[in-house]
Amino acid sequence: MAEVLALVEARLHTTLGEPDARAAVTFLGTDRIEVLRFIDGDIVRYATLGMSAQPMNDPKDVLADPVKGPRAELLLSVRGGLADTDKVLRALAVLASSPQVEGVIVAPGNSMDLGEPLWPDAPYSSVLVAESGGLVADLELDDPMDPVRFLPLLPMTPNEAAWKRVHGAAALQERWLKHGTDLRDPLRRSVPLD
Repeated sequence: MAEVLALVEARLHTTLGEPDARAAVTFLGTDRIEVLRFIDGDIVRYATLGMSAQPMNDPKDVLADPVKGPRAELLLSVRGGLADTDKVLRALAVLASSPQVEGVIVAPGNSMDLGEPLWPDAPYSSVLVAESGGLVADLELDDPMDPVRFLPLLPMTPNEAAWKRVHGAAALQERWLKHGTDLRDPLRRSVPLD
């Protein structure tokens, strides 16, 4: 577990630089989740560290496999200085602990809903999990372990989340592209959905 997290942290540092801040959250019955903050010009990136320590297992499995299974960490990128986005640390830790707490497998196309704003006055309470491999390359681990995937989170307004449930993740992403939506704007409004 510690070896995997050391490799994950090294990959984050190699790709994003040194974090300028970090916080740790531990929920009852779960492993510790850290959230690292990286500043890149006017972009603030938050990355979880700890979610990949254990593989995610299907809740229908009688016994959880301690070695095999998908592993992931979460990434969130926002424009700095426009909102109090540093309060997202706890929200990200909650999302990163969901495989341990709820027995879910976090994968691209999934929606994750907190039921409260991601940060104070945020117009979002849920995120869409995007494909890995863009900002931070997947981290290959020794067989038989699955690679660690660094999954970007795309904040969704309540209307976008409801529309995604009906039409699917790909359709929502196409709509964002069509309208030139800046998904890193922490104050953006919902994309037109009619």
